[in-house]
Amino acid sequence: MLIKRIIQLLFLSIGGMLGILFMPELLRILNMQDIPFINTPYTLAVLGAIVFFVATFWLVDYVVNWIKVLEEAVVKAPVTDVLFGSLGLIFGLIIAFLIGIPLNEIQYPVFNTIIPIFLTLLLGYLGFQIGFKKRDELINLFSTQNRIGKKKGAAEEESEIEDKKLKILDTSVIIDGRIADICQTGFLEGTIVIPQFVLEELQHIADSSDVLKRNRGRRGLDILNRIQKELAINVEIYEGDFEDIQEVDSKLVKLAKLTSGVVVTNDFNLNKVCELQKVHVLNINDLANAVKPVVLPGEEMNVQVIKDGKEHNQGIAYLDDGTMIVVEEGRNYIGKHIDVLVTSVLQTSAGRMIFAKPKLLEKAL
Repeated sequence: MLIKRIIQLLFLSIGGMLGILFMPELLRILNMQDIPFINTPYTLAVLGAIVFFVATFWLVDYVVNWIKVLEEAVVKAPVTDVLFGSLGLIFGLIIAFLIGIPLNEIQYPVFNTIIPIFLTLLLGYLGFQIGFKKRDELINLFSTQNRIGKKKGAAEEESEIEDKKLKILDTSVIIDGRIADICQTGFLEGTIVIPQFVLEELQHIADSSDVLKRNRGRRGLDILNRIQKELAINVEIYEGDFEDIQEVDSKLVKLAKLTSGVVVTNDFNLNKVCELQKVHVLNINDLANAVKPVVLPGEEMNVQVIKDGKEHNQGIAYLDDGTMIVVEEGRNYIGKHIDVLVTSVLQTSAGRMIFAKPKLLEKAL
């Protein structure tokens, strides 16, 4: 194995250098410093290499396994994580080097040997951690600057930023499917962002043993494929993740905050969370409700009562767009078309509900 041979050569090289540095002292202790053949740099290097290699022979496999684990972790990590972690590491090492220059001028061994090594390890580690954990904010910083560019006026700049806000899709709105039609009509502008953790949740749903969930997940994947390939809209996959956050909804809110984006959903609870967190949210149900025909109290309509309601003597009917109509005293009309009078309309982000009563009952009163 190539990596194992490289590690062995490295250990031999280290042993050779240690032999040249410390073997003369060992020979002096053993009273062998006067032997010409032994007390030469080449012989000392060979002896040191052999001794060090034999002493650390058991360590080679552990080092190789550790390198393999590190390699797998780096390969699986997103490119942005590796890039910003490496940049942070380099920045930390540069700072450690600059601090170490004046320390090397101090004649005390502790200051010019131990402290520089400690600073190199500490600042390198801190640089990597800062670059890795702040990657999303750094990405947002650069992407925001690129999106904004140079604008002529404050009003024009604000309008441009608003138009180009990232639209972050959640799982529910993808499975719902109406988002594709909305994008096709051009009502949704800007870049559509699909986070990797949303894709993973969709994949998990599509692989579910439950038939209904599996069909919903596959429908969501088909919708994404349609948006990406058939529609003239920019679609980006966000590969980052928030490992300290477990819930997908919380990750969406965090991502929207970092990117100053807009969450697109039809989840009532996520809608409320976004409002509480001061995150801009677009609810597909709100849009659907906004374009429904306006129904006012006192209007007449003809409906078919199809089932009984939860309360006593209630009947349930539906409009063509799926709006539910609760018909008071309508249980006796199940299966029939009747004229009703609208008494009230309840409008929420979860949908619209119309309350009505039979017109015949109104006349009787």
